[in-house]
Amino acid sequence: MQQLITADQVVPGPAGQRIEDGAVLVDGDTITAVGPRAEVEPQADDARRHTAVGGTVLPGLINAHVHLSWDAGFGMLDRYREADDAELLLGIAGRAQQALRAGVTTLRDLGDRDGLVLRVRDAINRGDLAGPRLLGSGPPLTPPKGHCWFFGGEVSGPEEIRERVRGNAALGADVIKVMASGGEMTPDSPPTWQSQFSAEDLALVVREAHAAGLPVAAHAHGTEAIAAAAAAGVDTIEHCSWQGAENSGSDLRDEVAREIAEKGTVVCHAYPPDWRTFQRLVVGEQRSRAALDRLHWMDEHGVRFVPGTDGGLPTSVFDNYAGALSYYADAVGWSPARVIDMATSGAAGALGLDRVGRLAPDHAADLLVVDGDPLADVTALHQQRLVLARGRATTPDVAVG
Repeated sequence: MQQLITADQVVPGPAGQRIEDGAVLVDGDTITAVGPRAEVEPQADDARRHTAVGGTVLPGLINAHVHLSWDAGFGMLDRYREADDAELLLGIAGRAQQALRAGVTTLRDLGDRDGLVLRVRDAINRGDLAGPRLLGSGPPLTPPKGHCWFFGGEVSGPEEIRERVRGNAALGADVIKVMASGGEMTPDSPPTWQSQFSAEDLALVVREAHAAGLPVAAHAHGTEAIAAAAAAGVDTIEHCSWQGAENSGSDLRDEVAREIAEKGTVVCHAYPPDWRTFQRLVVGEQRSRAALDRLHWMDEHGVRFVPGTDGGLPTSVFDNYAGALSYYADAVGWSPARVIDMATSGAAGALGLDRVGRLAPDHAADLLVVDGDPLADVTALHQQRLVLARGRATTPDVAVG
């Protein structure tokens, strides 16, 4: 079935390109034409038509760091551990659909139990279930009782590291996740600044994953873990907080930032949708300012960024990705065009997706229609009118087959 989407402007990406009075023609799950309405409309035969007067068509958004197994409420970890697989599968599917209705057509999940997200991904890919494009890691590698050990990815020593990487690959993982440093939310695990793996262990993870054709995402808050992950050749560094030993404050190392930039390693900052409340009540003014300074410092070194939310953590909901993106415009000070590129074409490139993130012929029909002009004001992304994922139309309120 053909669909013709017309609007005051089409933003095909990247670099803030815009087509005034534009149109996108979709046939099934593929884009067949993009351009001025006067050129594209004659190519539509009996197409279903979506017209957005005063609106914008842009690529579907990509959230590069979520945990669909968690429900984003306080006490979510207890509920996760008490839930059986059937309950978790329902929650994963429902939260993925929440994200889709909010304009997110691709999600990368970086930690679940036994690859349950991959089962939902496969159901979506088969057409059994409506939902966004999903990438998943399965259980992240972590030491015994290390950060997020409850996902089931505990390893000790080289042989168990090899077995877990190969096991996740056999589950169908799209990416291998390793907890290079500790984290705050796991009781009795190492603190966030402390490394959980040696440089040799991280290098082994990367070798095994890359041999299987899989990228590596490294959770790393501490500077030592960041340096080891960069040296090992991971593909993305999650959080990248540059924490010094013993909570001594920021430990910024120019040579490591340069190495990250030169290798093309991408940093996922993973900031929540309600970042203003998060800064006011959780982080505080001083730490918020330090986080901004770190971002600007990395940017000056040429580090590439991809946005994510750590969705599933308390208050990090799945239906407000636009709120998370506003952080980069309102707090960091980057242009709306840059922010949109980060969440579309930039994220697609970082995650190795070659048919999403742009509106172009032969690309997947993953797109978002909003009221207003997000290139002028990123908050226009809140005003979703229509979402297409693989050509299947979804409104903010109801899926239509």
